[in-house]
Amino acid sequence: MADITQTSKNDRAALMEMIHSTTKTSFEDLLFSYKGILYPSVICSLETFQALEVFEAREDDLLVVTYPKNGTNWLIQILYEIMALVHNRERGLDATMIEFGSPEVIARFKDRLSPRIFSTHLQFKAIPKSFFEKKVKMLLVLRNPKDTAVSFYHFHNNLPSLPSYDCWDSFFKDYIDGNVCYGDYFDFVSAWEKQFNQETMMAITFEEMKLDFLTTVRKISEFFRLPLSEEQIRLVAKNTSFNSMKEKSENTHGKLGDSFFRKGEIGDWKNYFSEDQSKVVDAMFEKYLAGTKLGEMLNYEKYCKF
Repeated sequence: MADITQTSKNDRAALMEMIHSTTKTSFEDLLFSYKGILYPSVICSLETFQALEVFEAREDDLLVVTYPKNGTNWLIQILYEIMALVHNRERGLDATMIEFGSPEVIARFKDRLSPRIFSTHLQFKAIPKSFFEKKVKMLLVLRNPKDTAVSFYHFHNNLPSLPSYDCWDSFFKDYIDGNVCYGDYFDFVSAWEKQFNQETMMAITFEEMKLDFLTTVRKISEFFRLPLSEEQIRLVAKNTSFNSMKEKSENTHGKLGDSFFRKGEIGDWKNYFSEDQSKVVDAMFEKYLAGTKLGEMLNYEKYCKF
């Protein structure tokens, strides 16, 4: 156990160092395209994606799926807290996303104790097939597209491994065109909508996590069959509130802590979007997600209208 823990921590430390210390600066050097989707070249590679194609999932694996800046790190910390209580496991043992790092890192996934926690920003079509073959439980976390855009904009400008932008308007154009890491937000969500499996998948929203955190923690523990008492649910909620995560971010994410846990607010988009930009996103939502189950969950009228 000690060796596995140390190896995972070393992999994570190496990844954070790569993200923070890259000398690449241009858009072309920082991003690369794989099967039509852009990825950060500092921490993703063709070889890693090829290794994922033959990755062997286990039936008791846990997979958290999010578009960037939709609550990934928050959800992972919640699962670590739950796992610590249910399985007496060390917190933060295996924090890297499945597509980050080298093929050697992926090869070491097999040494991790079950149940393993994984996370990803990959679109549906890019998820390793074994996750579906093994009927792995997948938790999809959604956030409204306008707050997602603003958070992603700041993430680009604060993370050395991503291209920076001179102004919001420039980023907004790339976001709408899908010319950002992991591609178009609406393509991402609509693909999961079309393939959603009620037996193996559950969706929650960033907004419900903010507004009714206790209920959300309870839903997560029940979905992954990690039973908690009401007292334990309250303890997990206390230890993993957004403010708590932000306070601990330097320990969990090093120098980049503030980049991963910036504001976590609902409605910050109103400080950035012009009326025309808002209408563009409104039209895209209407085209791709209006009337769908996941679209309804986003509560668009409440969170995305001026």
